[in-house]
Amino acid sequence: MNANSQTALITGASGGIGYELAKLFARDQYNLVLVARSGPRLVQVAEELRQKHGISVKTIPLDLGLPQAAPDLFEETQRAGIHVDMLINNAGYGASGNLADMPLEACYGQIQLNATALTLLTRLYLSPMLERHSGRIMNVASTAAFQPGPLMAVYYATKAYVLSFSEAIANELMGTGVTVTCFCPGATLTNFQKRAGVESSRLFKRVGAMSAKRVAEDGYRALMSGKTLAIPGFHNWLVAESVRFAPRKSVTAISRWIAQKVE
Repeated sequence: MNANSQTALITGASGGIGYELAKLFARDQYNLVLVARSGPRLVQVAEELRQKHGISVKTIPLDLGLPQAAPDLFEETQRAGIHVDMLINNAGYGASGNLADMPLEACYGQIQLNATALTLLTRLYLSPMLERHSGRIMNVASTAAFQPGPLMAVYYATKAYVLSFSEAIANELMGTGVTVTCFCPGATLTNFQKRAGVESSRLFKRVGAMSAKRVAEDGYRALMSGKTLAIPGFHNWLVAESVRFAPRKSVTAISRWIAQKVE
């Protein structure tokens, strides 16, 4: 890696918000470590960013849903002598449907990727950052973190975990030179909705979604300014704030209504 520049590690970097964040870091001359399941797509992204910005890019095709993946990723970057200055825990997925009908592997997979891998990567890369008294971590949650989510119960719960976890360690790290930003996008136009099976939900059909480019730009600014919590878009911010004042049963009922499929 180019020793004259800092390095950002981005998970879920092959598309959507992760890809848009990679472009922003590359624009500002950060070297990159890009992680995703799709090796061929990562190679395409890496070549695009190398040619356009002249940076160094290392690609690591890896399924972070596997139990040993997070420690393996850390060990690989350590062996390569890569100092990660920016850790972007963006990888995650959701699955829709009643919990009683959801395959066990889908339940476990969401918890493993959205919560467990994120926690382990944060813990592993945090120690070197503290030794250098410098570093930034972004944990990508969702506006789903602010309320229960019938028909996507596990996904919503994992994002609530990410929010609580991130805010807690952000407080622990005050004065250390390391910051933690919990980034909570609302509905965003990516491949997420197709994989989760929510393309026909009211959320995407009626409420609308932001572009991944705009969401990434908001997140990037929040990370660089050291914000603990960032919610892109006024509408998303308003929804997240309003649930604090509404009766819990009403919040849950509205959440279910938004998740239901429409013609």
